[in-house]
Amino acid sequence: MKNFPFLAFALLTTSAAIGQSNQKISDSLVARSIHKRIITIDAHIDLRPDFNAADNSASKETVDQFDLPKLERGELDVATVALFADPIKRSPENITIARKQVDAKLAALKKFVADNPQRLEFAYSASDIERISAKGKHAILLSFLNALSLGQDLSLIEKYYKEGVRVFGFTHAGNNDWADSSRPNAAFGDKPNENGGLTELGKKGVAELNRLGIVIDVSQLTPAGVLQVVQLTKAPVVATHSAVYGRIENSRNLNNDELKAIAATGGVVHIVPFTPYLKVDSKFREDYIKKIWEPFGLVYGKDDPRTKLDAATYQKHLDAYREFSRNEWRYSNLNDYLDAVDYAVRLIGIDHVGFGSDFNHGGGVTGYNSVAEGPNVTLGLLKRGYTEEEIRKLWGGNFLRVLREVESSKAIKSTETKTASLGTK
Repeated sequence: MKNFPFLAFALLTTSAAIGQSNQKISDSLVARSIHKRIITIDAHIDLRPDFNAADNSASKETVDQFDLPKLERGELDVATVALFADPIKRSPENITIARKQVDAKLAALKKFVADNPQRLEFAYSASDIERISAKGKHAILLSFLNALSLGQDLSLIEKYYKEGVRVFGFTHAGNNDWADSSRPNAAFGDKPNENGGLTELGKKGVAELNRLGIVIDVSQLTPAGVLQVVQLTKAPVVATHSAVYGRIENSRNLNNDELKAIAATGGVVHIVPFTPYLKVDSKFREDYIKKIWEPFGLVYGKDDPRTKLDAATYQKHLDAYREFSRNEWRYSNLNDYLDAVDYAVRLIGIDHVGFGSDFNHGGGVTGYNSVAEGPNVTLGLLKRGYTEEEIRKLWGGNFLRVLREVESSKAIKSTETKTASLGTK
């Protein structure tokens, strides 16, 4: 008889465990159902140099965070993929190198889509996104990051627009002829805020992007640059892969004034799952320096590996960086990410926040480390009390609205131009 209380306790404990398990299954099913119904958009994905190469076909499973099988498993409707040029010191020769890198990525993406016509299609407008998604296919939307590769040629923006680019960011790590970077590179001869934000060319670039109907991406700019874009633009702007300075004081993060200014244009801040922008982790910084810089005799923040190392050693340095970036996700988790999302939603509202992973360039956290794990984000939001409508806005509804508004703004300006032209005849 004296064992009965223990038996009863065991039964209660087992019952509670079963109940919790059933709840987890129920939550997961609800989240998956929501994820299927909504249009999901990742505002910024990068490509590694060997994307879709002969020995790294993106039509098959790869070690990268973005390929067709992962798109299928994660049910990501729209991948906004960046034609990104690595930071490099400004010179005519290096601008040529950067442009070749951009064009190589464009060619690799074209082949990826051409190889999978039943599953992939390029999108050029908001209506394209809705049409492609309705067919059950994945849309590839082109973006552009780091105007270094354009040199000082304003006309190249239209060239890449004709190739399909619909989102454009001026800088990465390092100043260029268009704008200051939030991370100026002393090894390139950069000075902090040397241009006061945008250069005159950058200001012309804002007008040109508005004219063409390209969404301006203020990620990577200085606070001065962000606010100048906001003041000059005639359409909403976005940050495709940024986090919040109010949580982590990193120059890449947007402060509260920047967040509010972007929202005031009707724009969207897409929060990035990137460890150093989500949490302070001494182990991350220690490993980063020990694994990427010290083995090659480099001083972090001072040396430029391109000029300091010979070609063979520089390649080893790049390989070490790429290996490290594939594992950055281990230093933070999905809760760290969603905490940053919550912060932005509380500050600027649900209509002005979205997701941009920066996969393949350091983006990723435990629980959300590739496009295949997108449903985990939906489940995490559901558990935090977000409604289906709110999740729809975060996962792409807000981005889609901005894209439509930018397209409409272009149409209005085009009509105004034609009317003015007729009036002069």
